[in-house]
Amino acid sequence: MIKAALRKQAPLYPRSWKDIPNGERLKLAITSECDDVSRRLFGYHLVRLGVLSAGVELKNCPIHHVVNVTHMATPATNVRAQSNALPFSENSVDAFLLVNELDFASDPHQILREVDRVVTPNGYIVLTGFNPFSLDYLFRFLYKKSQRPLSTARYFSQARVRDWLQLLGFEIIESRSIAFFPLHGRRFLSRHRRLQSWYRRLLPWSGSGYLVVARKREIPLSLIKPSWRLKPRFNTVGASVRHQA
Repeated sequence: MIKAALRKQAPLYPRSWKDIPNGERLKLAITSECDDVSRRLFGYHLVRLGVLSAGVELKNCPIHHVVNVTHMATPATNVRAQSNALPFSENSVDAFLLVNELDFASDPHQILREVDRVVTPNGYIVLTGFNPFSLDYLFRFLYKKSQRPLSTARYFSQARVRDWLQLLGFEIIESRSIAFFPLHGRRFLSRHRRLQSWYRRLLPWSGSGYLVVARKREIPLSLIKPSWRLKPRFNTVGASVRHQA
């Protein structure tokens, strides 16, 4: 049964990557994936939305003006605002980075609507989330009563997030699983490269997270010209004709 996306009480929001189990390892994995896809971004302004997004460096991104928007004061914050009420005008930002921002939101739809309002036509969204089909989704129930952000995270699936974006008019450019290591459990499991390679090859859907790249598409309105054309009727003009002798 699919639970409603709107929730009265928001999940516990992480203040940094340290609030997430194995967070530094997850940060490195997400940074590598996002930096790779950021090569295709272009424009003048990029917004990293949320505390986790602000910690992800995009060294290969051609957009140099980067603004970090968070709802709490952090050393990396440039603009303090809520994700569901962005203080930017319409069609003013060329790309957004949302690192697990929807997983800690009470109303993820409103966040995506705000991003859709602000992003420019043909602008990009790079989005990551926790995978509900991973082993970590089962482990989280062991920590359900603990006051940890990951124990209350939403875990929306790739397919569901893609549907939300497509309903807003975005084209899905790429979607894949990432971070093939457990966030909970023993540390040696997360550092075992052979195990990670085995998961990636045999269980490609079992990554702890996923990455979605989408592009805003707008069909320009244009007048449809009729395929037929009225042919003007040719009428002879009454004129005198002289016959010269």
